[in-house]
Amino acid sequence: MGNKALAFTKMQSLGNDFVLINGVQQHIRMSEKFARRIADRHYGIGCDQIIVAEPGRQPRTFKMAVFNADGSEVGQCGNGVRCFAVFLREQGLFQGSSISVETITTSMDITINSNQTVSASMGLPEFHPKKIPFCIDAERLKYALLIEGREIEFAAMSIGNPHCVVNVPDCKQANVGWLGPRMEIHPAFPERMNVGFRQIISRTEINLRVHERGVGETLGCGSGACAAVACGIRDNTLARQVTVNLPGGSVIVDWVSDRDPVRLTGAVETVFQGQIGLPDDV
Repeated sequence: MGNKALAFTKMQSLGNDFVLINGVQQHIRMSEKFARRIADRHYGIGCDQIIVAEPGRQPRTFKMAVFNADGSEVGQCGNGVRCFAVFLREQGLFQGSSISVETITTSMDITINSNQTVSASMGLPEFHPKKIPFCIDAERLKYALLIEGREIEFAAMSIGNPHCVVNVPDCKQANVGWLGPRMEIHPAFPERMNVGFRQIISRTEINLRVHERGVGETLGCGSGACAAVACGIRDNTLARQVTVNLPGGSVIVDWVSDRDPVRLTGAVETVFQGQIGLPDDV
């Protein structure tokens, strides 16, 4: 590391923690190696994902670049984008309560609510296998794959990121550590896969644990919560508004109609601010 320092903010939602960097007012070129260093909980700051604010394509708009703990870049993060909106306002980059944010795969409208929660319009779900992407012959409500001799049934979709949803009788007993990594890297998923383990409590409430690609199991996953609810609405096992209980806390997911974007609402928190040394080549 060189003598230059990079300012950052640590934030969390549902225990899903992020390092946010103002790339509008300071120079940063995020490499995989530097992202892994930042995310390392022993030698770096420690986080599930790194988020860099960049100028958007239009004046007074912003792009959110999201990097996993392994350094790979992803297209969307529901908890992260809600933290991102608060971060932009705290940095003085925008005023007001609503903002549109771009990513490499989509754009999202964010609202900072008067009750200190933040709502994100996550876009329309994509269920066609080519859009997920998922190497299968036809679109179905349920799919099955053989994982080391075990047939695993699941639903699949994309909401900026690819997700599959596995029903389990009890989230606490689900073997997330065994099945999650194996499904993530299955050859049927060319861009790897996020894996949600969903326990349906009622039509308006579920428990959920999520193995995130490039990260592992996290305490919360906003896009995973949206995927679990959208798949349940599609097969009529869930209502249009659902409380999702994750290990780090609860969020509300609503999908008013098939023509409307899925919406995610929950609390965010700024944890601390600091500086980290920059590599010489940044």
